[in-house]
Amino acid sequence: MAHRQVNENQNVASKGLIVDYIPFEVTPEQINESISKNNGRLVVKGILQRAEAKNQNGRVYPRETLMREAKKYSEVNIKERRALGELDHPDSSVVNLNNASHNILEMHWKGDDLLGTVEVLGTPAGNILKELFKSGIKLGISSRGLGSVKEMNENEDGGTVEVQPDFELIAFDFVSNPSTHGAFLSPTNEGKLNEGVGTRNGVCCHDCKIEDIINDIFRGE
Repeated sequence: MAHRQVNENQNVASKGLIVDYIPFEVTPEQINESISKNNGRLVVKGILQRAEAKNQNGRVYPRETLMREAKKYSEVNIKERRALGELDHPDSSVVNLNNASHNILEMHWKGDDLLGTVEVLGTPAGNILKELFKSGIKLGISSRGLGSVKEMNENEDGGTVEVQPDFELIAFDFVSNPSTHGAFLSPTNEGKLNEGVGTRNGVCCHDCKIEDIINDIFRGE
């Protein structure tokens, strides 16, 4: 019996930090309208996470697990107004207040998509985030949590793992990584999405533009 238990669990990874990205689509019209209606504050809405779908990291979040954690996050962090997130790639299970850039105001479900309303804070990191949005930089939202994963049925697509019920949601962070490696998503006039890749060698790419904006903020321009 003990030997069989080991075999059943051998494909389960130990609990660790799980980070996944999804594009966060905000139009210039939404940004301008929000700033106008909120006395200069920027409040944005978008998809925070998606259940029952294989993401670019090969992970699938069961709806039951994600719903449980979203409910807990809403009842504690959002209710107590401490649903803070950071800018870029935190590698800790604790939110660093020095790098806090935004606060989640509410979350709700639409099908398998977890949507949310996000307030950009007037902190140093929040000001950078606000300027990135205003400049049309294409950002992603990253869920950060602790948990383990397990390989899915061998009959399904290779390289797919399922996030296990021990998953604990920590925060949602804004990042520059696209959901598809090497490609960034941008809205077209028709409301559809185009993929584009930044370039270097004399032509300002996605990362170059981010660096320029941050430098301008620090110079007070």
